[in-house]
Order: sequence, then structure tokens, then C-alpha cells
Amino acid sequence: QVQVMESGGGLVQAGESLKLSCTVNGLTFKHKAMGWFRQAPEKERERVSCINWSGESTSYINSVKGRFTISRDDAKNTLILQMNSLKPEDTAMYYCAPLDAGSWTNGVYNCGRDLGHWGPGTQVTVSS
Repeated sequence: QVQVMESGGGLVQAGESLKLSCTVNGLTFKHKAMGWFRQAPEKERERVSCINWSGESTSYINSVKGRFTISRDDAKNTLILQMNSLKPEDTAMYYCAPLDAGSWTNGVYNCGRDLGHWGPGTQVTVSS
């Protein structure tokens, strides 16, 4: 059984930073692409960022480029999202999930689809 657990959320002021972590058990973490998602109240869940199995390829949505950094520690089965210069519009529940492999188009990495394994999420609230 795959178990996903996110942590590191909190209440911060605009401009501050948070570091989210996600541990995954029950699958071979080092062989899996991974992604961070978020869902704000009354909005659909959106994928924020993803990383391929080797950590060499990443992708971000435009609104977080230059502020968020995704990384992975395969020795600890852990996915990390470093979030800097946070904005009130970043307020959401954040989730991580294993993904399928993804693809490349003209050298650009495209995130794969989620595999249906979700944790409880971690709340990020950014005040103005």
C-alpha cells in the first residue's frame, strides 16, 4: 500500500519562505517521477511542479517560476518544495504525488499524470 505524507506547511507573511517535505512509502521512490500540487478553496487542484525520477528534469507553472524549487532525496524517500517570496495567492492545501514518467518535447520536460496516490496534504497560508 502506497503511503504519502506531506509536512512543513504553516502561516507566514508575504515575502517569507517555507520548505515542504513529502515522504512516500510502499513504492520504489527512486524510480518514480514526483509532483507537487495545490488546491485553494473553491478552486480546482493544480499541479505546481514536478521532477523526473533522476532529479535532472523539472517543471514549474509560470506563477511559481523563480520562487519555488523542487528537489528529491532518494535516500530518504523524500520530495521537497522550497518556497520563497511567498504571495497570498500561494495560499492553498499542498499535496505531493507520484507521477508516471512524463515526456520531453523539444528538450522541455512535461509532467506525467498522477498515479492516484494522495496524502492528507499540508496547509500553506500566506498573509498580506
